[in-house]
Amino acid sequence: MADTTGFPPCRRTVLKGAAVAGVAGLGLTACGAGSEDGADSTGPTSPVELGAASEVPVGGAKLYRDAKVVVAQPTKGVYKAYSAVCTHQGCVCDKLTGTTLSCPCHGSGFNAATGAVENGPASRPLPAVGIRVEAGKLVAGPSV
Repeated sequence: MADTTGFPPCRRTVLKGAAVAGVAGLGLTACGAGSEDGADSTGPTSPVELGAASEVPVGGAKLYRDAKVVVAQPTKGVYKAYSAVCTHQGCVCDKLTGTTLSCPCHGSGFNAATGAVENGPASRPLPAVGIRVEAGKLVAGPSV
């Protein structure tokens, strides 16, 4: 809205406008940290020990949020791992219900056993992450 009084805006009006613009900018930056075009959703950048392989139920999955990995065991002794970083905007998924992995930022859902998108706004599946069992422990990451 333009000032039609002919007087310059008061200091309070300028500061309030700057504060609102700053807060809006922070929100957009946090939300837009990644994108469908270039979100880094690869998961761990080096091998990481997740825990006991026995913690992942047969026919189910387990989320390792700190490592940004979800691991499924579709059949006994067979493990599949996927990045837990949403391919929509790069948020780390935070909830696993059965085999549905959910993103807290915009509500995307993924199949933890296949990485497939179950509901958007994400349109790309979760990328696979290397996984192996070593001395009864799961190790995930590149070159695994």
